[in-house]
Amino acid sequence: MKDTTMNDLLKRIECATRSLFDGESSGHDINHLKRTKNLALHIQEIEGGDPLVLAAAALLHDVHRLKQSQTGVFCSPEASLPQVLMILREAQFPSDKIGKVLHCVQYHEEYSFSANGRTVDDIETLILQDADNLDAMGAIGIGRTFLFGGAHQVPMWAPEIPLPKRDTYDEETSMQDPSVLHHFHAKLLKLKDSMNTATAKQMAEQRHQFMERFVAEFIAEWRGAR
Repeated sequence: MKDTTMNDLLKRIECATRSLFDGESSGHDINHLKRTKNLALHIQEIEGGDPLVLAAAALLHDVHRLKQSQTGVFCSPEASLPQVLMILREAQFPSDKIGKVLHCVQYHEEYSFSANGRTVDDIETLILQDADNLDAMGAIGIGRTFLFGGAHQVPMWAPEIPLPKRDTYDEETSMQDPSVLHHFHAKLLKLKDSMNTATAKQMAEQRHQFMERFVAEFIAEWRGAR
């Protein structure tokens, strides 16, 4: 990397990403990207992996969401790779690490409970998956989920529609969840058991318990029982 430090590279990437996500209001904003980066680096310190690859991938993992927000149509992470590659090259990211970053971005939305399960086993992608999922849990996850619902005109709850009992999940179908509370049952309450690393599993416990309490309180208040 010659004289370019990790901090210099990440500042360049964050600057480019910040301009792209300016005005994003669905919960996939620059603050989510920075929190995911911090979570990934915390897990990496314990579990191993390349910190530069992880930090860059965390800052760039949601570029596909921009097109998705603009069109309202599902867009896979793979579709964002040309734009991610351009950002990395403009930031003068080490060429021997670019492939790893692209791999992390492409496969970060795999879940143990998705139709295809997991297809990757490299530590960087597994940690990115954990970090991204942790930020979808707990108090932050609850706030982000309601932000997403508001941005897409999804009601808080549609009690006349049964809560989902399906065992599998995919991101494209999630855009059709009839309410925010349905999304908790379709995805968020399953994340605890989908963590890859021991560190993330431990961190997920408290966040999961908080969400369970919230959902129970939400339903009770909705029905006038509180």
